[in-house]
Amino acid sequence: QVQPVEPGGGLVQAGSSLRLSCTAPGLTSKVCGVAWFRQASGKQREWVSFIGSDDRTVYADSVRDRFTISKDKAKDTVYLQMNNLKPEDTGIYSCYVCNVWGQGTQVTVSS
Repeated sequence: QVQPVEPGGGLVQAGSSLRLSCTAPGLTSKVCGVAWFRQASGKQREWVSFIGSDDRTVYADSVRDRFTISKDKAKDTVYLQMNNLKPEDTGIYSCYVCNVWGQGTQVTVSS
């Protein structure tokens, strides 16, 4: 299994947007789908969103209507578009594909 990589994190102000990427060879062809998780400092990892091989999408209540997960099959990349970011969205965001975790990317939202 190839570990996915996730460019796109950074430091932004509340209300801003960021787009995270999760990419690996063959990523969007896998039947297990792709999930995003996040972990704030001192807290447990929480699930954020999922996109299935059939393009079905699911969101945690805390991000629904602000985050959008999508995929680009030509680039073997899954995106997490995050709008109207809040300080509570701060954390390390990781994608998870077929029992393989990406290395994670830090997202920090200042108030």
